[in-house]
Amino acid sequence: MDLQLTGKTAFISGATQGIGFGIAKQLLEEGAKVIINGRSREKLAAAVQRLKEQVPGAQVSGIAADFADVATVDALLAELPEVDILVNNAGIFEPKPFTEITDADWLHFFEVNVLSGIRLSRHYLPKMLAKNWGRIIFISSESAINIPEEMIQYGTTKTAQLAISRGLAELTKRTGVTVNTILPGPTSSEGVDEFMKQMAVSEHTTKEQVEEDFFKKLRPTSLLQRLATVEEVANLVTYIASPRSSATNGAALRVDGGVVKSII
Repeated sequence: MDLQLTGKTAFISGATQGIGFGIAKQLLEEGAKVIINGRSREKLAAAVQRLKEQVPGAQVSGIAADFADVATVDALLAELPEVDILVNNAGIFEPKPFTEITDADWLHFFEVNVLSGIRLSRHYLPKMLAKNWGRIIFISSESAINIPEEMIQYGTTKTAQLAISRGLAELTKRTGVTVNTILPGPTSSEGVDEFMKQMAVSEHTTKEQVEEDFFKKLRPTSLLQRLATVEEVANLVTYIASPRSSATNGAALRVDGGVVKSII
């Protein structure tokens, strides 16, 4: 299927690795021009180079910005005033007992996971509405619905993304602009893999055993019973970013491996 993305310009926050990188690769393969983002200029340059190698002829570039630093976000918006597709992917997570999550921790999580998407959407949505076409996509998590007891601060920010996305979608009535949220389940990104490797070392076991125990104890409702790949998540995001998805708006779409026990 031709997803009709040739000539579209996409910006993806937090895309030097993991799900964001996977989305960038697929959008490039479909003919879109892609600008990725990361905090480190070195990692950003390396990611751009990898994408050029993996997708010959790709139109890809990068803009460094730290979404905990408003000044760098303002500079990013000045450098990239308009896009067709915005993927709000930047985010952080950290397992931590609730009683040890400080006010500073809560504020930092909201700054990066929530305000990043708010600031970008506030800038790009009016421009999309003015030209009557655009896609805004929030990368949330199944943790938005199943708040994980081991990182309540993370789950709470992911729930906030659902509310923001739906609210923004209400502003797009009778237009060619859509706003949707994607809810990945546990995914085999670099960050998750590194976390599981560290857990394996601390528990004197293997990464494979840690993954198996994770699904038995913490995500027993998963029907997949394994980590999803970034490609499996990117498949859905790429479709939602395309003109083909024009009737899907204001939705929270799960690619969670069946973790959430819901019929809708």
